Parts: sequence; structure tokens; C-alpha cells
Amino acid sequence: MKNYSVPTREEVSPANQSIFDQLNKGLGFVPNLYAYFAKNETALGDYLTLQNRKSSLRAKEREIINLVVSQVNECRYCQSAHTALGKLNGFTEDQILEIRGGSATFDPKLDALAAFTQSVTINRGKASQKAKEAFFAAGYTEANLIDVVIVIGDKIISNYIHNLTGFEIDFPIAPELVEIEN
Repeated sequence: MKNYSVPTREEVSPANQSIFDQLNKGLGFVPNLYAYFAKNETALGDYLTLQNRKSSLRAKEREIINLVVSQVNECRYCQSAHTALGKLNGFTEDQILEIRGGSATFDPKLDALAAFTQSVTINRGKASQKAKEAFFAAGYTEANLIDVVIVIGDKIISNYIHNLTGFEIDFPIAPELVEIEN
């Protein structure tokens, strides 16, 4: 079985070293996911451009999408990273667990977003009519729909990279989501 390693700054191209320096300055470290992208000459810069694009969605809404998609795709790295980021965006631990399960009953608009995101992701773009209707009824627009799909695509990229490689998670490990049986 292949062991996938995360490169150090010295092991990446000068262009990626510059990005590492920017990440260190902004975040205080280079997350392993970003470092792994640097094994490719252009992937890290391309991915960060996608992540940092302007959006019609607020940061809190993008975190909901990140949490839901990471749960659907069973990516422990991204569940952990976005649990930390979700807390920075004002969500409690209990709210984060609920969001990962595809709902946000504490806020009707965010609840519609979580359910819509889960339906889109599980059904590979063919969201249920109910989820689409609730999304638009909550006040979201077609411009928002496009941004939701772009954020889902962004998160699928990182989920798949980690699910394929399994490199070390460098965030506090998110709790497992426990299904409650009725």
C-alpha cells in the first residue's frame, strides 16, 4: 500500500514556497491539505483561487455547505477542519453536528440550505423537488444556487484528495456523527 506524504516547504516549487509563506503568515501554519496540493505545480494556487472567489453566499453559509458535503463524502480531514472553521464562524459544537447531518433547525434559512446541499450532494446534482422548493422559499436565488454548486465542487475536490490519500489530519479531530434512532 502506498504511503502518501505531505511535502515540506523545501520539497515544493518556488511558486508553491511563496504560497506556503503567505499561508504561514495568514493562518500561522500550512494545513496538510494545502501542502499536499503543492505536489502539483499549479493545483495549490488554482485551488486557493477557487476557494477565495467572490460569492453571493456569506462565510457562515459556505461553512454549512463545507460541513454537509464533508459528512456526505465521509472526509474526516474536512469534517475536522470545518468543525474548527464553523466554530470561528459562530456555530456551537451541537449546531455543527446538526449541520453535518443535513439540517440547521436553529435557523430556518440555514436549515433549507443544509437540506438542499445534502440533497444535491447525495443525488449528484439531482436534488429533490422538496429541497429545491424549500431553498428558494427560504429566500435563496438562482445566483445562490450556482454558488452552492461551486462550493460543493470545491469541497468534493478536497474530500476526494484526502479520501484517496489519508494523510495526517492536522486539526482537532471532529467527533463522529452518531445517528439517533427513533
